[in-house]
Amino acid sequence: MLKSTICAAAMGLAATGLASAETWHPDPGHTQVLTSWLHAGFSVQAAQFHEVTGTLEFTPGDVAGARAAFAIKAASVDTGLEVFDNELKGESFLDVENHPEISFVSTSVTQTGDMTVEAVGDFTMKGVTKPVTFEITVHAIGEHPVGGFIEYYKGEWLGLTAKATIKRSEFGVDQFIPVGSDEIEIVVNSEMRAGGW
Repeated sequence: MLKSTICAAAMGLAATGLASAETWHPDPGHTQVLTSWLHAGFSVQAAQFHEVTGTLEFTPGDVAGARAAFAIKAASVDTGLEVFDNELKGESFLDVENHPEISFVSTSVTQTGDMTVEAVGDFTMKGVTKPVTFEITVHAIGEHPVGGFIEYYKGEWLGLTAKATIKRSEFGVDQFIPVGSDEIEIVVNSEMRAGGW
């Protein structure tokens, strides 16, 4: 079953002849934005952002024509420790009062393998915009297997993982470097549905 799903997804990425782009929306219940960093050289620490909005304009067979625009509510950061969450929301880090969103808008998308693409775009955090590249693995595209018994999952779905690494100092978030590493890894896991909700 898994093999056939992957083959179908690969065919979906490579298919041609579809006329217009679909608009895909992230499922809030199955979308995670995770960040991680090295703390004092001793451990890898992580945080999650819970509120994500955006769209992917994509037609299977036209990867180069894909367009993505996503925004994260910066105040939704969650480390599991309230005092640390409040520190991250403050002026020294994300400054959520003055910069409520972290966003990414793609400028180009390139297929790099049967199930992989590279999305380059403008990443904005704390009022600073820099080019960032996300390496994306597509897990599946097509009808969701859960749609057979839950109405919510009917229709066309796309599942992916996107990864990028940024230097927080480039975005004016340089507090406590190098105790907390400059490099931050971003991982986005999402199931997205074509059309409206």
